[in-house]
Amino acid sequence: MASPIIAPFPASRLRRLRRTANIRAMVSERNLTPANLIWPIFVTEVPGAEGEIASMPGVERLTLDGVRRAAERAARLNIPAICIFPHSDQDSRTEGCERAWDPDNIGNLAIRAVKEEVPDLAVMTDIALDPYNANGHDGLVVDGEILNDETVEALVRMALVQAECGADILGPSDMMDGRIAALRAALEREGHKHVAILSYAAKFASAFYGPFRDAVGASGRLVGDKKTYQINPANRGEAIRCVARDLAEGADMVMVKPGMPYLDICQAVKEEFGAPTFAYQVSGEYAMLEGAIRNGWLSREAMVESLLCFRRAGCDGILSYFAPTVAEMLA
Repeated sequence: MASPIIAPFPASRLRRLRRTANIRAMVSERNLTPANLIWPIFVTEVPGAEGEIASMPGVERLTLDGVRRAAERAARLNIPAICIFPHSDQDSRTEGCERAWDPDNIGNLAIRAVKEEVPDLAVMTDIALDPYNANGHDGLVVDGEILNDETVEALVRMALVQAECGADILGPSDMMDGRIAALRAALEREGHKHVAILSYAAKFASAFYGPFRDAVGASGRLVGDKKTYQINPANRGEAIRCVARDLAEGADMVMVKPGMPYLDICQAVKEEFGAPTFAYQVSGEYAMLEGAIRNGWLSREAMVESLLCFRRAGCDGILSYFAPTVAEMLA
């Protein structure tokens, strides 16, 4: 893009357009509204596990009744979608991950609860095996290897059940090769052609996920690491190739995860493809900001600024645990 031509001072006084709140609003290049937000929530089936998550102050694991109240709150605040993450009973997790496609697992019960309470609220889900996997991985593991093709078959089973339960948006977060094509083909074949796929297309092997693993009960259970299927944080070109592949295979929207440390990837994806682009402001990002706010080191405006940065980088929407608080502030 060519450099703008700017008249010399004093003909050009850039502060003229910063003088009042109304003038600043008129020339704002990006805006943030509740419509740009997806609210991730955690739902538990474990008695006594509900309540605040220590490493994510202000975020709670919810019961099904709590999920219904969250859905009502989201609708009241004009947040268009929530994303459900299950916290399952540790004793029910197996190496075969069979509960992942159980219509009555806690994630699927939560989908139905939201649709019963607020039918018009969009429900996004997580497509990965880790909530039901005994070893904490997103895919099936045999002799220490995370299997790709066999995992994709399991993910298809999981996705079809979620679609049948009423999910509007499926979020494959597993990073297996070929899973978008397999999911899209299965959805079309089984009559779920209107279900959208928001692919975790550029998901990095990040150190910022720790509090999330506390929230879903995965901390300390992971055998090895996820570096054989999540992207090296050093690799920008690989991330772009992953996004290109997922769009070619039928993803309707794409996501970059984590968020703020990867704003360069967000901008590159939007400029390269023009597709609906989302970012996930992950648990570690949330915990750092919320911890600093609670200690008085940052003002609460920092949470709004952090989300506006995603919009400036080209994101159409953001998954953020701050969603309801920011929606209230914007109102």
